[in-house]
Amino acid sequence: MHVQLGRSFGWLWSAYAVSTYGTWIAFGAFPLIAVQVLHSPAFAVSLLEAAGLAVAAVVAFSLGPWVEHRAKRPVMIAMDLIRFVAMVSVPIAYVLGLLSYGQLLVVSVISGTASIAFTAASGAYLKYLVRSDHLLVANGRFEGTSWVATAAGPPLGGALIGLLGPVVTVMADALSYLLSALGVLRIRGGDVAAPRDPATRLRGADLLNGWRFILHDRALRRLFLNSILVSGLIMATVPVLSVLLLGEYHFPAWQYGLAFGIPALGGYVGARLSARLVTRYGRHRVMIVSGWLRSLFPLGLAFVRPGIPGLLTVIIVEGLLITCMGIFNPIYATERLQRTPADHAAQVLSTWSASSKLLQAALMVLWGILATLTSPLAAITMSGVLLLATPLLLPKRTHVSDPEPATSAEDVRVA
Repeated sequence: MHVQLGRSFGWLWSAYAVSTYGTWIAFGAFPLIAVQVLHSPAFAVSLLEAAGLAVAAVVAFSLGPWVEHRAKRPVMIAMDLIRFVAMVSVPIAYVLGLLSYGQLLVVSVISGTASIAFTAASGAYLKYLVRSDHLLVANGRFEGTSWVATAAGPPLGGALIGLLGPVVTVMADALSYLLSALGVLRIRGGDVAAPRDPATRLRGADLLNGWRFILHDRALRRLFLNSILVSGLIMATVPVLSVLLLGEYHFPAWQYGLAFGIPALGGYVGARLSARLVTRYGRHRVMIVSGWLRSLFPLGLAFVRPGIPGLLTVIIVEGLLITCMGIFNPIYATERLQRTPADHAAQVLSTWSASSKLLQAALMVLWGILATLTSPLAAITMSGVLLLATPLLLPKRTHVSDPEPATSAEDVRVA
């Protein structure tokens, strides 16, 4: 499905692409630094991931209203620069011999908070830039780019780690945020900010507006609960899986990167097929089928073993899972944007992202404890079993339709 989305979308897409490639080149860098440089145990690795997510999520709840009432491009540029400064501090500290576990925690918090604000601003700006009937195509392009970066980034990052160490990949990630800021800076034309009475101050109750809007809409409510539980249970196993593969099974870094790089090609294929499948079979049917399948395959990680058979198991399981995610994610992202008015988009997206990350943090800590008390493989198996129940929260057919755009670009102030 070929749709012209305009030069401004192209720059936004380019900025997203370069930062996404940087992130995936540095995939697993912090756990690797914690394990191989700082010699941290499984619980500390899980805590590193969880603490950054949790604190960032709590801070981000207050960022939703702040982002909502500001022009989105300056917000995106500022968040990119903040992430650049935070990430570049890691290789600087390493060279000076000052790198510590505490610094990794602080950088995780700063980077995570800025990422939530950037995502909220870019999502609201995407709704402004792209017509409602083209959002599925636009989201499909973002999703496809994400999975290509996921395929190429980890193997390249694994090779860089093998040659130069994990700190070098963190530097590459830092530079990607700087390039992303330059890309956003190239966007020309209008901007968008929700109108606000200058005499009205932000109240504590305003921080709950995102939740109120999500919970009021039946389809959004079910999508919200399903998405945060699925992402939470999947992400809870990431640090544990790192310990299992790198620690217990002694996978070299290049195999670890390969195990998550090759399956991402399925995500690219899924993202390319998403809009076509919706056109042929309908939005709800494709959402339900892909939503169910993405919750079934993670249980296959319970059969991971050392050596080449284990590597092949991870590649096959992750490949099937990611293909389904590549189909599902653009549909769910489009449904969310189309059901959200433009003057609520940033707050809904920040609330959604912050809630998801907060749950991920809690489950990472819980799964770190579970892996310590039992074993990493047992903790991974438990996550797979619980995921089997999450499709019950997907929206019913009566909840999902093709709604009219809630608010057009003319209904918000153009900066």
